[in-house]
Amino acid sequence: MQVSVENTSALERRMTVGVPVERIETEVNKRLQQTARRAKVPGFRPGKVPMSVIRQRYEDAARQEALSDLIQSTFYEAVVEQKLNPAGAPAVEPKSFEKGKDLEYVATFEVFPEFQVTGFESIAIERLQAEVVDADLDNMLEILRKQNTRFEAVERAAEDGDQLNIDFEGKIDGEVFAGGSAKATQLVLGSGRMIPGFEDALVGAKAGEARVINPTFPADYQNLDLAGKTAEFNVTVNSVSAPQLPELNEEFFALFGIKESGLEGFRAEVRKNMERELRQAITSKVKNQVMDGLLAANPIEVPKALLTNEVNRLRVQAVQQFGGNIKPEQLPAELFEEQAKRRVVLGLIVAEVVKQFELKPNEDRVREMIKEMASAYQEPEQVVAWYYKNDQQMSEVRSVVLEEQVVDTVLQKANVTDKAVSYEEAVKPVEAPPAA
Repeated sequence: MQVSVENTSALERRMTVGVPVERIETEVNKRLQQTARRAKVPGFRPGKVPMSVIRQRYEDAARQEALSDLIQSTFYEAVVEQKLNPAGAPAVEPKSFEKGKDLEYVATFEVFPEFQVTGFESIAIERLQAEVVDADLDNMLEILRKQNTRFEAVERAAEDGDQLNIDFEGKIDGEVFAGGSAKATQLVLGSGRMIPGFEDALVGAKAGEARVINPTFPADYQNLDLAGKTAEFNVTVNSVSAPQLPELNEEFFALFGIKESGLEGFRAEVRKNMERELRQAITSKVKNQVMDGLLAANPIEVPKALLTNEVNRLRVQAVQQFGGNIKPEQLPAELFEEQAKRRVVLGLIVAEVVKQFELKPNEDRVREMIKEMASAYQEPEQVVAWYYKNDQQMSEVRSVVLEEQVVDTVLQKANVTDKAVSYEEAVKPVEAPPAA
């Protein structure tokens, strides 16, 4: 077998492969002999058909099959011989495909980039330091109470924060517009659910009262037919209900699956959950900084095949998440290209760090991660057992642990500064940079 390789770009390779005719004929004959053992030809007993008849009837099909298999097998033989690492399936172009002659074809494909991860010392990391104090815990208990607010009917004028049951009909220039009317809808004043001015105009209204209000749709309203226009809404208030925060009692604790441990037990459980959230938030923010630093310090070219595959994966995920009567391939590729490139580049860089530093998943950390995840459930032992019985889930956990070890490796070499902050600041999501 003869092989020659041409570099047509930084990552693209054009490989010409020549396969001797003797090897082709050997493969064709092997298939004809297999066919002869099972072929049913009128006038002959099975297995007794003359080879000349077999060749006449089946040689073309056997040759096509042999050539197809040979291209596949010799391609992989050739890339191993040439020490190439294809990043996707090749595009194959036959050059010589004639019977009785050597097979020659050209395979064009991309290879994975070869590089060393560098620039660890240039990566600046701000690692947050925080703890859950009693004031944070008290604030969280108030948040939980507000999330479970009940509304009770009152005989007074509506105030900000009250829940109104209303009927309304909206018109523009005297004409009812689509989506501008509803019956018996619940609206909490101050929630910002309606367009600016709508909720404010209902403060002070009482049950049974009818009001005419004239709010203006924002200039950037998503419905361009309504954007910037002033509407007239006829609103009838059916009822006014005031918010009632639940007491911190056994009934409230039971909503969260906590029974018979009282207020102190509930506080302890909430604190434990907050501390877990705090650890995860700090870890996530450090990891994001590490990944951003690795990207900035290691600009690499990536194979188009990998980008295309990742874009297609993101398309499928988008359809699964948002649904709708649309096929993944109908979503524009450019919507996902930036995210796909980041994922692919980071995947290559992380894999190279693993290789450079000979990292392997630390099984103690794997066990701790599973234990940590299971602690959020009421029956943690069952969750732990489920993980250890599920090979796919275990593989995913080991991948996450290995990625954490990559982060730790970078932190040992990067420029890390610790910053003391409050719990609220530590768990606050990082705001995305404004679009250019």
